[in-house]
Amino acid sequence: MKRSLFHGALLRACGGATVVSAKIYCSGGSRRFTSVWCFGDNSNGALGIASPLLDAYEPTKVTSLPPTVTTVAAGHYHSLAVNADGEVWAWGRNEEGQLGRGPASPRDKWSKPERVLGLDNVRVQAAFASGVVCAAVGDDGSLWVWGRSKRGQLGLGKGVTEAVNPTKVEALLGHVISKVSFGWGHVLACTRDGKLFGWGYAENGRLGKMGRTLISSSSQDPNSYNSSDKSLSVFEVAEKLVAEKMEKEKNMTIIWEPSLVQELSSFEVSDVACGLDHSLVLCYDGTVYSSGDNTFGQLGRETESSKLLPVQINFHPISLSAGLGHSLLLYHLPSNGAAHEATGILSWGWNGSSQLGRHGQEKVPSPVEGLEGRRVVSVSAGRVHSISLTSKGEVLTWGSGRNGRLGLGSSADEAEPTFVECLEGVEVLQAVAGLDHNLLLVAE
Repeated sequence: MKRSLFHGALLRACGGATVVSAKIYCSGGSRRFTSVWCFGDNSNGALGIASPLLDAYEPTKVTSLPPTVTTVAAGHYHSLAVNADGEVWAWGRNEEGQLGRGPASPRDKWSKPERVLGLDNVRVQAAFASGVVCAAVGDDGSLWVWGRSKRGQLGLGKGVTEAVNPTKVEALLGHVISKVSFGWGHVLACTRDGKLFGWGYAENGRLGKMGRTLISSSSQDPNSYNSSDKSLSVFEVAEKLVAEKMEKEKNMTIIWEPSLVQELSSFEVSDVACGLDHSLVLCYDGTVYSSGDNTFGQLGRETESSKLLPVQINFHPISLSAGLGHSLLLYHLPSNGAAHEATGILSWGWNGSSQLGRHGQEKVPSPVEGLEGRRVVSVSAGRVHSISLTSKGEVLTWGSGRNGRLGLGSSADEAEPTFVECLEGVEVLQAVAGLDHNLLLVAE
């Protein structure tokens, strides 16, 4: 199916790293100075600040980074930054080698940003982070990975579970990769010409029809996870959910190399997002597909089938993001003569800490509340919080405030998008959520 030229133009104008890269260069091609700021959980050094135990309740500048960072990525417990020279910098957890420093790297140095070695002949355009694996895309569209995962997330071939140094994914040679998204055990990647590849754990249809026969996703009420002990917090519920999923994964089918998702082979894919064990796919014709587990309604449809099926969206989608159990979609409305397209956010899925940013039925995609009058250009989902960026460089957060992940100076939850007031007057170019922390790219 042919892509919508209008949708493609809007995606290029509003979507993620493309906007950031365009802002890094001033007229005449000179580089613009930037800095990276962070807030939230720092238990693994993902904030890049001195003490590995000190959380940040308000945005704090990361030191030891080059002044020309063009894009950032937040993993579960670590962070990545790419600069204008195509270098990748990493900091945070390195238990699985996701910092690219090798197994001998001293633990007390993990929180200090350092350049990822082994990419000397690659001019990196974008980087992507997960729990245990990192990826970088070169200016030639090549994909490079490093880290350690028994789930096949490296995509380097059968039985390959570790890459100490960045390694090219040979199975994707000849394809120009535009975006990669990691779930807890699966991966989706789309190419510049709209092809969709997947690898890693294939259970519950999260990679389409790959692997073993599809089974129905759980229809269990998420509240039943803590029904036996009402004292469990939303975070303890999340940890219990993850532990249960990991136990079930022991016998799951693994796709060891990137393979085409056949169901969408006749469509052109523009964006992908992987949650814990669900997947979201956006096509250039504006259709959104979801697959995988639907325990929390994160597929956005009532059917119990885990197959890759369309989600009913009554707006024009721009981009996607997926948290542990909730889904976010940036959309636009017809301008009706206005100078700029009106935009908003749809949310659905788990709402245990108000990470949907709205009231109402959780399993049905519905608009996030409190965004009237703001033109949103990006949205990103964490474990149980969400963050968005407006065209004026404003940052809004909502959901769980634990460990300061909302950047509002407290640990209180917020039921609706709340402006991070301490950033007033600061020009933010990019805002992304990790599992429990956030990164901002700021113009100096």
